[in-house]
Amino acid sequence: MEEKFIPPPADFKFFLTTLGIQAAIFLGEMNNPMTDKKEEDLPQAKFIIDTLGMLQEKTKGNLTPEESKLLENMLYELRTQYVAKNQGGQK
Repeated sequence: MEEKFIPPPADFKFFLTTLGIQAAIFLGEMNNPMTDKKEEDLPQAKFIIDTLGMLQEKTKGNLTPEESKLLENMLYELRTQYVAKNQGGQK
């Protein structure tokens, strides 16, 4: 008998991590799972990073310390990578 996939429970840290992985893919830091190649899409990376920033603002005071630290660290890393890749003047 075939086993059914049971998704993990809804979890804010998992949600943040998923967005972080998407941003890393668009920054060309990870292989795109559709092509198995590293590809940059800086406008899309910026959109995901900005979305994470918006989530940080909208959830301020409502996150656990662990969630808050995860989001803070993730935004720092992604913003640093974005700025480094965007030095050529692309937006």
